[in-house]
Amino acid sequence: MENKKAIKLIDKILEDLDKTGINTDTLIEDLKNLRTYALEQQVPLVVKVLRFTYEHIEQNNSFLIPIPDDEPIEEGTEVANETTIDPVESLKYLVSLTKSLNNRMNISDLKEYRDALMEY
Repeated sequence: MENKKAIKLIDKILEDLDKTGINTDTLIEDLKNLRTYALEQQVPLVVKVLRFTYEHIEQNNSFLIPIPDDEPIEEGTEVANETTIDPVESLKYLVSLTKSLNNRMNISDLKEYRDALMEY
């Protein structure tokens, strides 16, 4: 995002996640505030992902979506059991993706998060 206040809020969320982990009280409010910046900048993907994210956290008291894989999975390849999910690391990655929306890979990963959150 290009809004300086949004960038500051992203940094605050990342710092809070490092310090206290997933503290739903402040985290959900911060994600809702970040979503308003995405609405102002008219970035529908980020708006949707952030809404799905805070709704997911409200329901589960955690963030249970793994970080998207770098490698596309080939047909017929046996996939190992779900890798252990680190809720804080995955959430930090998702939030950091919203910082640079000019990067194609960030948009791609945000779409994967959106799809995973919708399926959950």
